[in-house]
Amino acid sequence: MKLGSLKEGGRDGTLIVVSRDLRQGVRATGIAATLQQALEDWSHLAPRLNALYESLNDGDADGVFDIDLQALAAPLPRAYEFVDGSAYLPHVARVRRARGAEVPESFYTDPLMYQATSAGFYGPRDAVKVVSEEYGIDLEAELVVITDDVPMAVTPEQAAGHIQLIGLVNDVSLRNLIPGELAKGFGFLQSKPRSALSPVFVTPDELGDAWQDSKVHLPLLTHINGEWFGAPEAGVDMQFNFAQLVAHAAKTRPLGAGAIVGSGTIANEDTSKGASCFAEQRTVETLRDGKPSTPFMSFGDVVRIEMFDAAGESIFGAIEQRIEQAAKP
Repeated sequence: MKLGSLKEGGRDGTLIVVSRDLRQGVRATGIAATLQQALEDWSHLAPRLNALYESLNDGDADGVFDIDLQALAAPLPRAYEFVDGSAYLPHVARVRRARGAEVPESFYTDPLMYQATSAGFYGPRDAVKVVSEEYGIDLEAELVVITDDVPMAVTPEQAAGHIQLIGLVNDVSLRNLIPGELAKGFGFLQSKPRSALSPVFVTPDELGDAWQDSKVHLPLLTHINGEWFGAPEAGVDMQFNFAQLVAHAAKTRPLGAGAIVGSGTIANEDTSKGASCFAEQRTVETLRDGKPSTPFMSFGDVVRIEMFDAAGESIFGAIEQRIEQAAKP
């Protein structure tokens, strides 16, 4: 099934079930007011939501309305936890090689992961607000999975059973702030503002054969100002699958229902597939030409991130956002 949230009903939005073709929706009235509520009682409420989904697709549901993407919040407008990995080692290796550093052996056996901003997510059509272009505005096109309650110290095999939903994220990064923050040895903060989530999250069965081994085996397409930017294969060159990432996050603590776990920037060894972030593109240019030639994003630029199934149908809907200057308080 496909689930989204309307910009109504408070900070957590109002849960809706969305048709397979993303054209129509129906409020989940009487089942769960919000997606967070549904995830906290997933084993009981998911079958009822799925029945409503089937009714919607069959044309039998009451209260059906046409989807207005501008009216959609993020499916989880806020989450208790968002941890983001860096599972695509071609991206990590290229970035380190560009500055003359090797990839530590531990990177091949232990995932990179950080605690990301989760107090609020942009909706799929909300503008990205940034104070200054000097911050080095970048996108990161990624996949995320959303869990139910995950016990501490689960194995990857056990973690796979706790992955209930899949979606897209534009993990916004402010590249020029990152070096100074990392030099302090304490991780990201100002360099990682709010991210945006796809119009809907979907259950793994919506992906069919494309969901295998806790990976999504489809390309993730990014356009900048209407121009093709990249379509790397999400199922290729992923060193750690989502089950491994969830287990890593839960090694020393349980994860609460609604936890979001990100893949990190999708990247392939094959650079002809393009990039999922400007840092990646600039690194390829540096390794090839000795210096980057592509600037980071400017106010007025528009990023679009989308994934299509084998039949050419959009799975999650598109994240499409304009970069705008934030007004100072």
